Amino acid sequence: MNTTTMLQILGSGMLKTAAIFFLTMVFSLPLGLFFSFGRMSGNVVIRTIAKFYISVMRGTPLMLQMIVVYFAPYYVFGLRIPAGYRFVAVILSFVLNYAAYYAEIYRSGIESIPKGQYEAAEVLGYSKIQTFVKIILPQVVKRILPPVTNEMITLVKDTSLAFVLTEVEMFTAAKQIAAKETSILPLMAAGLFYYLFNLVVAAVMEHVEKRLNYYK
Repeated sequence: MNTTTMLQILGSGMLKTAAIFFLTMVFSLPLGLFFSFGRMSGNVVIRTIAKFYISVMRGTPLMLQMIVVYFAPYYVFGLRIPAGYRFVAVILSFVLNYAAYYAEIYRSGIESIPKGQYEAAEVLGYSKIQTFVKIILPQVVKRILPPVTNEMITLVKDTSLAFVLTEVEMFTAAKQIAAKETSILPLMAAGLFYYLFNLVVAAVMEHVEKRLNYYK
């Protein structure tokens, strides 16, 4: 295998890894907020459903969840699985899994805000939505940035699990090349890519955290 071909395969794997990461973040963050509201709901049915969902997603392996999401249309509904569904199943699995973790992060952040702030906002005439958007949410975002950053870093590494559904992301591409060329260099290149990717993620989140540090 010549160098050009090797770089093309690795480059394609990098794009797939980046796509899994960004699509998961785009959909799991708002979905996590939705489930956090359900987790804190005063309705016992909604609260129980949200709690059960979070428990299952956090208590079972992501690899197993990917297999279930991929094969469920066939075994549950008898539908034919199209070839293009593999990538969709990967994204759906990652989104559902990480939304559960983000839901608990959101919940801890929201519940850490003193109840006096809600009461003060009510006295000032704010509606519940205005109170949350203008007063509570900015504080919650600042408080949850460190754990969210940790989950994002974990997500970068977890993208390698896409191989379960035969999606060739960065690490899978590197393994294939390493096996064919009997060389460890492609794996080292993959490790460097993950490190640099996480370095960028950490740097961006640290910058955001500093911008929100209004105490200084």
